[in-house]
Amino acid sequence: MKSLYFTEEHELFRESIRDFCQQEINPYELAWEEAGKIDRSLFRKMGEMGFLGLEFPEKYGGLELDFMYTTVLAEELGYHSTAGVTTTVSAHVYLAMNYIARGGSELLKEKYLVPGILGEKVGALGMTEPFAGSDLKALRTTAKREGDFYLVNGSKTFITNGYYGDFIVTAVKTERGISMLVIDADAPGVSKSKLDKLGLRSSDTAEIAFDNVKVPVENLIGEEGKGFYYMMDSLQVERLSTAQFNIGGMQKILDITLQYISERQAFGKSINKFQVLRHKIADIATELTAWRQFMHHTSYRLSQGDFVVKECSMLKLKTSDLINQVAYDCLQMFGGYGFMEEYPIARMYRDVRVIPIYAGTSEIMKEIIAKMVIDGVDYKPAYKSH
Repeated sequence: MKSLYFTEEHELFRESIRDFCQQEINPYELAWEEAGKIDRSLFRKMGEMGFLGLEFPEKYGGLELDFMYTTVLAEELGYHSTAGVTTTVSAHVYLAMNYIARGGSELLKEKYLVPGILGEKVGALGMTEPFAGSDLKALRTTAKREGDFYLVNGSKTFITNGYYGDFIVTAVKTERGISMLVIDADAPGVSKSKLDKLGLRSSDTAEIAFDNVKVPVENLIGEEGKGFYYMMDSLQVERLSTAQFNIGGMQKILDITLQYISERQAFGKSINKFQVLRHKIADIATELTAWRQFMHHTSYRLSQGDFVVKECSMLKLKTSDLINQVAYDCLQMFGGYGFMEEYPIARMYRDVRVIPIYAGTSEIMKEIIAKMVIDGVDYKPAYKSH
C-alpha cells in the first residue's frame, strides 16, 4: 500500500522483496516448518541482495539506506513469508547485528558485522534467562574479568537463532554492572538445547548454558556497565520492526480471509454477503489502516533521528494484541476448515500467540508508556548517534 512516506525508489524496492519471497522463500517454507529450521542458504541469498544490511555502513558491506527501506522489508516479509522466517531474520539483523553496528569496535564489526551482512554468519541475542524474563536487572549470567578474557557462567532461554546460530550477543553481569559480550556459539563451554514450541516452528529457539566460557575482552560491546542502557536503546528498533512485521502479517490474514469468504457458499450465496462477517471485516480493515499509518509515521520519525520510545512501545503493544484478535476472528470465518493444517490460517493463528510476549511483554509496554505519560520519564539514547 502506497504512503506519503515512501518514494518511487522505496516502491521499486518493495517489488524486489516480493519477487525474492516468491522465488526464494514461498516454495520452501513448509519444508522449513517441518524441519524445524530455515536453510542457511536463505541468509546467503538475502545477503547477496543486500537485505541484511540496509542501514549499515557501506564500509562493512551495508547499503546505508534510510530506515524506510527497513520498513518496506519488514512489511513485505511479514506479508509474504511465515512468522518463523520473519522472527529468524529479525533476530539476526535487528537484534544481534544492531548492537554490534551501534556500539561494537572496528574489530567486532569486521569479525561479526561484515559476515553477518553477507549472511555467512547468523547472530542471536542472549537476554532472557530462566529466572529473569522481563526483569533485565535481575540477570544472573556473570562475566568475571581474568586478564585478557572474561569467564562467563550462567544460562539464557527462549533465544531465537540460539541453536543453529554462530554468535550470541549476550547480556552479562560484570564488575561494573550489566555489559554486552559477543560469544561464539561454538566456544568451549557453550552448550545448547533446542526448545519445542507451539508455533514459529521454522525458527529455532534454544536454551543456552555457559560453563566457564573464555571470551576475549575485545568482544565487549561499548563500555563495561552500560549494557542495560544499550538494551533499552536497541529494543526500540526491535519493537518497531515487530510492529512492521505485524502490519504485514495482518494484511496477509485479511487477504486470505477475503478470498475464502468470497468463494465459500452457504444458504445459496457466498458468505461475504452476510452482514455479521462484512461488519467484522470492516472493523479489521479500519484498525489495520489506522495502525499502519501510525507505524509509517513513527518509522519516518525514527528515520529522521527522533528517539520514539513511547510510540514504539505503543505500536508493539497494540499491533501485537491486534494481530492475535485478527487471527482469531478470521479463523472463525473459515469455520472448521480454519482448524485444519492445510489452511495457512491455522499456522498463522499458532504463530502470532507469542508476539505479545517476546520483545517485551504487553504488560511491560504498558508500564513504559505509563512511566512516560504519568510520571514524565524521558528516555535518552544510549549511543552518540542513531
